[in-house]
Amino acid sequence: MLHIVNKSPLTNGAFDSCLRVATGGDILLIEDAVYAATSGSAMEDKMREAMKRFTVHVLQPDLEARGMADRLLDGVSSVDYGGFVELVAQSKNCQSWL
Repeated sequence: MLHIVNKSPLTNGAFDSCLRVATGGDILLIEDAVYAATSGSAMEDKMREAMKRFTVHVLQPDLEARGMADRLLDGVSSVDYGGFVELVAQSKNCQSWL
């Protein structure tokens, strides 16, 4: 399953809900959720734990738009819009966490 999170984990509980409820699969962080996958963020430790259970991706254009491209955590892959489409197409189910 592909879990898509778009809200900042610093101001919204969608990312925490995803981690608490989901049992595995891929997580794609888009929009303000990309902050969770940056080094030095308040979510860094939680993200490292999540990476033991999930494959984590970020949408590269959103990471760049927020000036965070140079702070991406090791082990998190960045995808462009084509990669986003591939992740959706490869997944049997997608869940957007609001």
